[in-house]
Amino acid sequence: MTDEVIAVIGGTGNLGAALARKLALAGRKVIIGSRAAESAVKAAKELGAGLTGLANPEAAAAADIVIVTVPFAAQEGTLASIKPHVIGKIVVDTTVPLMPPKVMRVQLPAEGSAAQRAQSLLGEGANLVSGFHNVAAHKLAKDEDLGCDVLIFGDDKAARVKIVALADLAGMRGIHGGVLANSAAAEAMTSVLIFINKNYQVDGAGVVITGKLAGIGT
Repeated sequence: MTDEVIAVIGGTGNLGAALARKLALAGRKVIIGSRAAESAVKAAKELGAGLTGLANPEAAAAADIVIVTVPFAAQEGTLASIKPHVIGKIVVDTTVPLMPPKVMRVQLPAEGSAAQRAQSLLGEGANLVSGFHNVAAHKLAKDEDLGCDVLIFGDDKAARVKIVALADLAGMRGIHGGVLANSAAAEAMTSVLIFINKNYQVDGAGVVITGKLAGIGT
């Protein structure tokens, strides 16, 4: 697994940049992807840690694992641009279906979740996993304690194992959340957390799983 190349699509955004930097500092080979190669190269240089930058399709083509970190409004177009390059690969979708201006209201898409929508858009050729929905990107970027766990969803348990391990490698605690359809729970929780942040003046509320965890679940 340590030889696998990771592309972070939308890696110039807050979550993407923070994840890319963390994984690169942990010794992984990471490519930042962006709609414009110039933006990706600039972001990679600014972040350092041995990162490189390419346009989204080229980044996806060069990677073994592809992490998509774009807003819901950009999900369809972004996935269309990388679809030919992710056949047979693990694609991690972090998309939350936030629909401004009412981002504190849960608004799941017709497919049931953004993750299920992503699977539909990519087709069965991609092995879709979802996660990192409830991560406070600004804390991750500053190497602060997130104070939350990272739930990972997917129908393929082996793929989930890999992404849980990546979450751990990036300094978080990855936890199996079950099948891809369960992603709806974490996606919806993001709107709830945004409300909590505003209502209680919290700097990045998160979700913590209590109890002693044994094994890796199913």
